[in-house]
Amino acid sequence: MESYDWALEAYRSGAVFTAFDIETTGLDAQKDRIVELGAVKFDRRGPISRFNVLINPGIPMPPEAGRVNHITDGMLAGQPPLEAVLPDFLRLVRDSVVIAHNAPFDCGFVNQKLKDSHEPVLPNRIVDTLVLCRRVFPGRNSYKLQDLAAFLKINAVSAHRAEDDARLCMELFIACVQVS
Repeated sequence: MESYDWALEAYRSGAVFTAFDIETTGLDAQKDRIVELGAVKFDRRGPISRFNVLINPGIPMPPEAGRVNHITDGMLAGQPPLEAVLPDFLRLVRDSVVIAHNAPFDCGFVNQKLKDSHEPVLPNRIVDTLVLCRRVFPGRNSYKLQDLAAFLKINAVSAHRAEDDARLCMELFIACVQVS
């Protein structure tokens, strides 16, 4: 299992982190699309900035995905395409450690879209709070983001919405730092 001692020390030393989350039309980064991107940039003093945008995927929202994230075609109509908002996200995460819960999924989608555009993938160091929480809180029945938030008494406001899930991810990381 990966050791995140470097990340815990970086946080204590004042490094900047960006926790992020995406919502998508499905689970396959090669064929599905990102419909929401949310992030919270922070350091040990607290949040620095927030980012949240709905994204028009150019295809109808599959009903099964909409049941999970509660994002509808009506909410996505008139929103910018990913190509218009991805540069803003990349500027936000530049020079920060990236954090995501189940990072291979979120980073995998972003990196696939970058590859599709012939752009370099995220160069950032990455912390997966799913892996970190398994190390810091062993023996849990569930390591789902919402279940960990409930266990740690972190208030989840809008489950499966990108900005709130990014905030939960930030708070999970901070909780891991505090008990390590």
